[in-house]
This record gives sequence, structure tokens and C-alpha cells, in this order.
Amino acid sequence: MSRELVWTGFMSLDGVVDSPGGVEEGHRGGGWVFSTEFLPEAFALKEEELAETTALMFGRRSYEAFAPIWVGSEDHAAYKDLPKYVVSTSLDEHALIDGWGPSEILRSVEDIAALKQGDGGAIFVHGSAELARALADANLVDRYNLLVFPVLLGAGKRLFSTMDRDRQQLRLRESENYPNGVVKAVYDVVH
Repeated sequence: MSRELVWTGFMSLDGVVDSPGGVEEGHRGGGWVFSTEFLPEAFALKEEELAETTALMFGRRSYEAFAPIWVGSEDHAAYKDLPKYVVSTSLDEHALIDGWGPSEILRSVEDIAALKQGDGGAIFVHGSAELARALADANLVDRYNLLVFPVLLGAGKRLFSTMDRDRQQLRLRESENYPNGVVKAVYDVVH
């Protein structure tokens, strides 16, 4: 049995995952999550994931954005001692954040496939749009945990590839909609 690889994150209705938290992340429409009325129940999925997460995976840019903040964040304290995997061909070992649990750099999709075949539970990928597309193209994603926000952004990094590829069937595991327009959609990838 292989480990489950789950992509989780916020997405606009038109598929953009870029800069949900602020314009400083590089997208002129950044901060779009915070422009939607906050309802705790719409974010309950994030709390549910904490109990299921046994390891975290990031692309280099997402790691460099999240790690310095999450290492000292009370909201992310449960992640502190979990193994972290950073997928990068260019990141140096010395760039990994100290005091944030065991961290390892994976250099290829083959390294990720080998990790999935090892022992352990679910590996959650946060952000990391480029990595998510590469993982999906390699048929390594097992589930998508999406919180879809009622906003259209036009430009920005997309979760899903636009390249011509074989169809990938998804099975809806769970869904819910909230009064603020956010929709939770959890899909299993049919392998």
C-alpha cells in the first residue's frame, strides 16, 4: 500500500491558487481569500487535515514563503515536528529552516514516487502550484482538498495543467457550501 498524496489549498472559481493571502506574494489580485467574509465553518477542512497529516511537501517557492512563518506560528504548531519534503532541483541543504522538524530535499518526480511507496500516512502538499501540476501529470496525486472561493481572478498560477493529457477521473468524496459562497470539494483521483 502506498502513502496518499493530497494537494490542499484555496482556489478561485477560475482555478487560480496564486497569492490567496496578500499582494506581497506577487499577484495583483492577491489577498482574495481575505476579501470573502470569514466563517469558521468554511475553514474547518484545514483543522480536519491536521489530524490526518503525517508529512508535508512543498515546492521550493512555497517552502521559502511558508517555512519562515509557519515555524513559529501557533496555528501551525501541529506541523512543527512532522517530516517536511521540499521538491527542488536548485535549493541547497543549508537553506532549510532549523527547528522545524526533519526536512529533506527531493530532486525529482521519481524521488516523490519512491517516497509514496514507503511506510507512513498521508503527505499533504500546500500551495506549490507548479509542483501540483507536475505531480498530477505524473499521476501521483491521490486527492484534492479544495476550498473554492467566489472570485474570478483571470491571471495567476493555476492548480491544473492546461497541457493536452489523458483524462483523469475524479470521484467526489465530500462537498459542502457555505453562506459566504465558499465551496468545499474533496475529490479522490481514480487511478
